[in-house]
Amino acid sequence: MIETLPLPESLSSARVEGEHGRAVSWRTWTGFLFMCLGMFMAILDIQIVATSLPTIQKALGIATDQMSWVQTAYLIAEIVAIPLTGYLTRLLGMRRLFVVAITVFTLASAGCAASHDFTSLIAWRVLQGFAGGTLIPAVFSAVFLMFPLRLQGIATTIAGVAAVFAPTVGPIVGGWLTQTYSWHWLFLVNIVPGIIAAIGAAALLPRRPVDRAELRSVDALALAAMAVALTALEIGLKDAPSFGWASLRVLSLLGLFALCGLAFVARTLRSVHPVVELRSFADRNFTIGCILSFVLGIGLFGSTYLMPFFLGLVRGHGALEIGKIMLVTGMAQLLAAPVAVALERRVDPRLLTLLGFGMFAAGLWLSASQTKDTDFAQMMLPQVLRGASIMFCLLPPTRLALGRLPNHLVADGSGLFNLMRNLGGAIGLALIDTVIFSRGTDHARTIGESLRAGDVDVAVSIGIPRELFLAQAGRPASEAAQNMARPLIEKAALVQSINDAWMMIAVLTAAAVLLLPFVAKSRVAAPGQTE
Repeated sequence: MIETLPLPESLSSARVEGEHGRAVSWRTWTGFLFMCLGMFMAILDIQIVATSLPTIQKALGIATDQMSWVQTAYLIAEIVAIPLTGYLTRLLGMRRLFVVAITVFTLASAGCAASHDFTSLIAWRVLQGFAGGTLIPAVFSAVFLMFPLRLQGIATTIAGVAAVFAPTVGPIVGGWLTQTYSWHWLFLVNIVPGIIAAIGAAALLPRRPVDRAELRSVDALALAAMAVALTALEIGLKDAPSFGWASLRVLSLLGLFALCGLAFVARTLRSVHPVVELRSFADRNFTIGCILSFVLGIGLFGSTYLMPFFLGLVRGHGALEIGKIMLVTGMAQLLAAPVAVALERRVDPRLLTLLGFGMFAAGLWLSASQTKDTDFAQMMLPQVLRGASIMFCLLPPTRLALGRLPNHLVADGSGLFNLMRNLGGAIGLALIDTVIFSRGTDHARTIGESLRAGDVDVAVSIGIPRELFLAQAGRPASEAAQNMARPLIEKAALVQSINDAWMMIAVLTAAAVLLLPFVAKSRVAAPGQTE
């Protein structure tokens, strides 16, 4: 049976057995579900903390300009850990790596809850993020290493639902925990599921000894270059909207990223035992799948950022109410998942990818016409479209990228594939903040000029009563009128700049389908067949 085979030496045998029709045991499925539980908690942690950052800031006395580091510390550590998953899998084996990672994640969660100052919280968040970062690609590589081709669609769907449902329910879970208990429960909630996942995975996942030869062959310089490059990129992207893309600080960080990144690639390509196997990019379908994952990251992270941003700052909703509104996306996703699985096994993945990215782009585009009065009812259709399309954006590209890689490249390929989605999210958020804060000023200036020109329609659209505006027409605005108009102009400009951000990610998502004609047809095998 698959779960008794040593990994990774016997992965080829595992696939051959499965493709000849031998059933996968309940132990394999159950162990995989424990892995998905751990991954779900790691992804959920980012979102539930985001909703309660102001509460944490007040409780620990964190300076306003330092508050974002509670999230950034986690994300930087996670992005560094993701591409290392392949090496760590070869070194420790999938079972040992997952158990160690989920155990460290659980202990770090307890440390975060017990933190009494900013420094200790950030230290625990770094450890938590590094452990959490290995859980995501480990699960997706397990899909292709533990299951035969005919079952990979179902396994990918289970993992995919956990991966994209967590950000959807995160705001409502975080808002409820903070409102009902305290911010400490944002981290304490990880402990029981973490213990369950660790025990279950330890008992059921395949076993193999530590590969000491892999430990001796590690390229420390390449590892350091990769860590510095990814850290510099993440910090640079975080600072770009505030300091400006052309600022010395941001350009220095991006330059350090480029320098260390090139050094890492050059050293890795020459290495006999690379830390991260980059040869997967020689496969055209893997490269296209990674680009699609990158674009999906922009859309996923971008939409789950823009919605609470709009609902909180424009509509004035609290964390719990925002979570309730955003739950529509998750519900649509769950309802569409069985359909995606059924079609994924029967339809050309290029067509499903076209359907998924087309629907997702349409949902983003519909959100680009919001007004200051937009709320749950107007957000329903865009959310349904995005939620129903997510699995079609995830399943086919995952198979496209990983399904035909040689067994020894799957773990590294999964790390790179998932890294691209997170990098897409990081770059997308930086671009979104840049659009919002730069375009907001332009929109405010345009609205102000229209009001001074006597445009009644613009005045009414931003909330100025028609009679009051007409009464002021032709005369210099009084101080009271200016004080009344200023917040209305700022809110209207904010809405328009948010719409610009929605339109940007909609265009990027739609443009991704232009890659599909370049998919190597000979590499797209029908489900259940081998090449």
